Amino acid sequence: MKADILEFWQGYLAGLQPSHFDREPEPDSVFSFGDSSEMADQLAILVRQGIKTATCSALSSYKEDQTPQPQKGNLSVVLDGSGLPVCVIETLEVFVAPFNEVSERFAYEEGEGDRSLAYWRKAHQNFFSRHCSKDRVFDERMLVVCERFKLVYASRAEL
Repeated sequence: MKADILEFWQGYLAGLQPSHFDREPEPDSVFSFGDSSEMADQLAILVRQGIKTATCSALSSYKEDQTPQPQKGNLSVVLDGSGLPVCVIETLEVFVAPFNEVSERFAYEEGEGDRSLAYWRKAHQNFFSRHCSKDRVFDERMLVVCERFKLVYASRAEL
């Protein structure tokens, strides 16, 4: 783990009550939202503002990337578009659903655009289409891993 991320994580751990020190010495994951530095910055701001409290990914991407799916209780460091730590989030709920069955409520909790289901579907169809492999194309029935989270720690610096 990069030194600045480790220092940020240690700042989070230092603020915990002693009863929480059963946590792993490292976060469960470190990532930025989206697929560009601009998108990472925008979405990190929404998380810090408490607007974005959910996210989703293609189920198939976990297998392709050989990474574990998020689990309830996971703690993750969110990075901005420059790769700097912005906040720590805790996963509250994880479920898998077909893309075309994601609810209006979940779309709203993702916090993007006008927060409507129509906006969510268009934006996520574009995102998932950009990330499909040559063997797989976007399909409205594709399974997505939906995650709800809460902000548990943020840097003092403004984005």
